[in-house]
Amino acid sequence: MTLRITRATDPITVERLVQCIYAPPGIGKTSIAFTSHKPLLLDFDGGVHRAVFRLDTVKVETWDDVAEISDDDLRQYRTLIFDTAGRALDVLSTDIIKKNPKMGRSGGALTLQGFGELKARFIAFTRMIRSFGLDIVLLAHSDEQKNGDDLIERIDVQGGSKNEIYKVADMMGRLYIRNGKRYLNFNPSETAYGKNPGRLGEVEIPDLQRVDNRGFLGELSDRVKAELNKLTAEQQETATVLAEWQIKFDSANTPDEYNGFIPEFGQLPEAVKLNVGRLWLKIGKGKGWEQDKETKQFRGEPVEPFTPISVNGKDGMTKKQQKEIEELAEELELEDVDAEASKVFSMDLKVKNLSKEGAERLIVDLKTKADSVGARF
Repeated sequence: MTLRITRATDPITVERLVQCIYAPPGIGKTSIAFTSHKPLLLDFDGGVHRAVFRLDTVKVETWDDVAEISDDDLRQYRTLIFDTAGRALDVLSTDIIKKNPKMGRSGGALTLQGFGELKARFIAFTRMIRSFGLDIVLLAHSDEQKNGDDLIERIDVQGGSKNEIYKVADMMGRLYIRNGKRYLNFNPSETAYGKNPGRLGEVEIPDLQRVDNRGFLGELSDRVKAELNKLTAEQQETATVLAEWQIKFDSANTPDEYNGFIPEFGQLPEAVKLNVGRLWLKIGKGKGWEQDKETKQFRGEPVEPFTPISVNGKDGMTKKQQKEIEELAEELELEDVDAEASKVFSMDLKVKNLSKEGAERLIVDLKTKADSVGARF
């Protein structure tokens, strides 16, 4: 079977989102979640009756109530709401211990192996829901913890379970009241968690008693997807330009030839020019040249034509470089880092066979891609 590789220059269209909204009890999380596109709510918390208005709901008492959920069950819906995500993880934890008591401790807590099972099953469940073409809304209570003079806001979920919610959520916002009005804020801060890929500002919650406001969260989700897909197109163009310039920079064997690129990339649009300039600086240093403090140009001896493959054990990549490549590959969610390295150097190779210089150039390339992707978040 041929490996299906998504190139760095290929667009990735965002069609589904996992949103997490957290707040103290009683200020309208459930009501806001019901303003998603065609929602179905899984009521783990038993509090759906308190919503301003109520739509279709599944009362969940044990994990068996949702374990066999299917595409057919959800065909008429576009959003699945977990109310609350913390209680859903509690119910799943109980199911794990029920099926394998060795994964539980006295008192009902999970063992380390149990938490591994919780992570695997929760991720698999959310992926299955997304494969059905649905958005997901995770509701959670908030918890305030004292840190010196500051109050730190976190989601109120027991133990390490909260980390699974942080990881799976594409966007995370806190709901709060100020001067009698409710606001939703996805921006992270020193005192609160957040994820804001759509670059939303503080969003005021409209009056949900009015029927014409009952598409609020669905419209917000559409705005975020539109912004992400707009960024995808911009990043596609940037990645293409960076790939072309990397080839140029790699081909230069003398400082004069290398410095000659400055006027050329100086004419690029500002956003692209900044990234190309960083790439120029990193590759120049990787060639062993020194940068003049006044002119900012490189100087030094010509270099031999570059080959990324280690010739002997002494020039092979270091353990530090290997670890950095592995971390960058994980950040970029690369399934095959060997294939990525082969693209970078336009030849078939294994990362383990890279020289120190080859590894450094691969690190530069991966960091540049990570910087480009990171601009979204």
